[in-house]
Amino acid sequence: MDLQKQGGSSQRTAAEAGWHVSRYNISAPVPGKKVLAIANLYKGTCAEYGPIELYLMGVLDEIAENHPIIGRLSKRGIIANFDERAAIETMGRGSCAGPRGVGLTICPTMGCNFDCPYCFENHRAGKMSADVQDDVVALAERMMNANGSKDISVTWFGGEPLLAPDVIESLSQRLIALTDERGGEYHAGIITNGYLLTRENVSMLEKYKVYSAQVTLDGMGEAHDATRHLAGGGPTFDRIVDNLREPIPFSIEIRHNVHTENRDQMDALEAFVKELAKESGNEIHYYPAPVSGSAVADERGQQVNLLCGGTDSEVSIRQDSHRFTAGRGNYCGAQNIWCVGIDDKGNLQKCWESVDKPYQSFGTAHDWDPKDPLATASNVDNLTKYLNTAAPVPDEECRECVWLPLCAGGCPQKRLYETRACLPYKDDPEAYVLALHARIGEEKPAEDDENAKQSE
Repeated sequence: MDLQKQGGSSQRTAAEAGWHVSRYNISAPVPGKKVLAIANLYKGTCAEYGPIELYLMGVLDEIAENHPIIGRLSKRGIIANFDERAAIETMGRGSCAGPRGVGLTICPTMGCNFDCPYCFENHRAGKMSADVQDDVVALAERMMNANGSKDISVTWFGGEPLLAPDVIESLSQRLIALTDERGGEYHAGIITNGYLLTRENVSMLEKYKVYSAQVTLDGMGEAHDATRHLAGGGPTFDRIVDNLREPIPFSIEIRHNVHTENRDQMDALEAFVKELAKESGNEIHYYPAPVSGSAVADERGQQVNLLCGGTDSEVSIRQDSHRFTAGRGNYCGAQNIWCVGIDDKGNLQKCWESVDKPYQSFGTAHDWDPKDPLATASNVDNLTKYLNTAAPVPDEECRECVWLPLCAGGCPQKRLYETRACLPYKDDPEAYVLALHARIGEEKPAEDDENAKQSE
């Protein structure tokens, strides 16, 4: 068969034109079918491929550069005519300064009404003072002036942020005013244990443009109460659920912190959350997340058996397959200079897992000026080392890894203070591909590519 003539009149082969099989393909045979499921981690696609397509992928040095298969495979990212790793590294460099918004994780208090054994924070009493609130607003304005942004995105965090609703209300009014003055947009979310998600607080959060909340349930009833109990002792499940039954005008993500002692609760809790959403009319979604250890939890005295090995892999696949997306050059906002965490004392951190640790602060809301970010930082290293974990990842093994577009080098906090955190299913790519494959057809396929499952 003359594959060049079949593909057209071009004298060049696809390989001569620069086309090659992507370095970021992972695959698995589909049970019961004579096809291969291939996921491309750079483009964020997953599709089935039959024998003819697989054969043509293997003969790019024979088929013409304008063969019809080239367009189909390149759209899905299965083949490429550029250096994908270099593109990821370019995205990583760009991520340190963009997008041109202002992202603030604000802790109105570091106090908490819960005492969860796996928590990574040391809690302390008190709440953000009026002077520190002034500093936060002034910092937001400096950041907007420095990058020309009109927009602010806030995540309310803690501690338990709803222990200080007056701080949320006061700061929200002033930060919203900053965006209104510039004709920009203000968005906010909150991470809360849900115990204080009362009608009054929900109304306040809605008024101040909170669009989402994350609430953790560790299982049903007693399973939840075993780990997520009040600081002085006492159950919390029923009250949280009662709060979630009330009308809530923003979306709720139910995070299930999964460990070996509550893993058997996953199916029951997911079904319960679906029924709760149906009954209440609220937008409530479930997702599981494996619990990992921390130095603070170890000091507290570990009271739960944390996940490891295969179980961790299964939970992570269940979670990550539902948020499959195109590759990126950065892992999180810690690698972006325009995203900062602010504790109740006005200390600035690059990771919200550091907000209770002043020794990991790089400056203060009072003094730091992003127009001259290094000169005004009180601890420059605590700023630069986070930014420098973005791609190009400072780890040759990571740079060579097929998972690089998906994990982007992993959590900066763990890389810097613990150990590199690889994906739990790194050595089981087939399981991950089959989880993605199971979702093909859940959403409307691309008009000209019925088999491809595009990124969310």
